[in-house]
Amino acid sequence: MSSNGYVLGHSQYGKAETHVVRVYRDDPEAPHDIVDYNVSVALSGDFADTHLTGDNAKVLTTDATKNTVYGFTKEHGEEARTPEGLALALANHFVDTVEHVHSARITVEAFGWRRSHDHPHAFVKAGDYVRTVSVRRSAEGVSVVSGVKNLTVLKTTDSEFHGFFQDRFTSLKPTDDRIMATAVRAQWAHEGTDVDWDASFAAVLDAMTGAFASSYSYALQQTVWEMGQAVLDAAPSVLDVRFSCPNVHHFVIDLSPYGIENNREVHHADDRPYGLIEATVKRSEDVDTTAAYDPGQAW
Repeated sequence: MSSNGYVLGHSQYGKAETHVVRVYRDDPEAPHDIVDYNVSVALSGDFADTHLTGDNAKVLTTDATKNTVYGFTKEHGEEARTPEGLALALANHFVDTVEHVHSARITVEAFGWRRSHDHPHAFVKAGDYVRTVSVRRSAEGVSVVSGVKNLTVLKTTDSEFHGFFQDRFTSLKPTDDRIMATAVRAQWAHEGTDVDWDASFAAVLDAMTGAFASSYSYALQQTVWEMGQAVLDAAPSVLDVRFSCPNVHHFVIDLSPYGIENNREVHHADDRPYGLIEATVKRSEDVDTTAAYDPGQAW
């Protein structure tokens, strides 16, 4: 507490967006592997003095957290093959070895690369989506939230939208056949850490995209529900899954002024403003994973 009675609330600090690339080239006879991560570290603990008096004696520098990311990507090479593995190693390190750190949250964006023409050390960046993870370690335990963002999916039919409430500002026309598209951002909390991270991620990704493709949709909200159920069916370790899905609108263009019939074939793709559908699908009412999810470093 300061002399004027004000109170310092929650605080955290760390190094954001350390971009690290690790090449696995230990075996001269084996093809190279590569991981590409954007790592952010947020530490909380006994750091009130640096705010209130400028005493930095307990502060591990953000530069040191950056260097730890680099060092652990090398020293914990096998764990670093997955973003969850690297994030767990880092979170445990900061809490276990820096006495002033009471909790650590590590977030990782993983950028995909695929082999070019089956070449042993040539790659093409895969831009289909970004894999994400957020690990929180504190005295209460450890939590892992995996995720994906910028997963753009589209279906050209099997989607309707009608029967909605209307008021005097309603202009959208009901439709029984439309393009439905979204850029999925999803995060899912795991129970425990004894998980094959790559296999789990692949199962969740396949479940989401499969449900989007196969489910007949009367609303994006309904499709999100189907996707969430598919995730829980496919991945036993997942407790819940949270979706944030913008509705990427495709409007049929009226070509009649030009004497052209347009049978839902030519559309205008409108990126903003957009509807934003968000929902959580849980295994049961008793599931509470609020503390596991990252509230964001820049709040």
